[in-house]
Amino acid sequence: MFRQGDVLITPVAQETVPARLLDETGVRGEPRDARGRLVLALGEVTGHAHAVPGPGRLVRESGDMSAPMYLHLPDGGRVVHEEHAAIALPKGWFRVVRQREYVPGAFRVVAD
Repeated sequence: MFRQGDVLITPVAQETVPARLLDETGVRGEPRDARGRLVLALGEVTGHAHAVPGPGRLVRESGDMSAPMYLHLPDGGRVVHEEHAAIALPKGWFRVVRQREYVPGAFRVVAD
């Protein structure tokens, strides 16, 4: 398990990844940003990002922005952020979870 700020990255067995996400031909991955990175979380206030700069694929379980994300790194990779040390990740599949906080009557994603 890996954590960088408000992002939790958990290794998962490929068998637990929803089958439709494994078929790369039928699922569109999340787009890369202008710098070519896969953005796991973008700081709304600072503009900083938890991102993977190298090869890989980031997919959402549904089109909903709060839906779980899965990160596939066929050769391993690293997560970078302007205010945190980089984290090296082994090759494989990961579930990406944004930290949430309770506000009366609901939960919301933590904002940088």
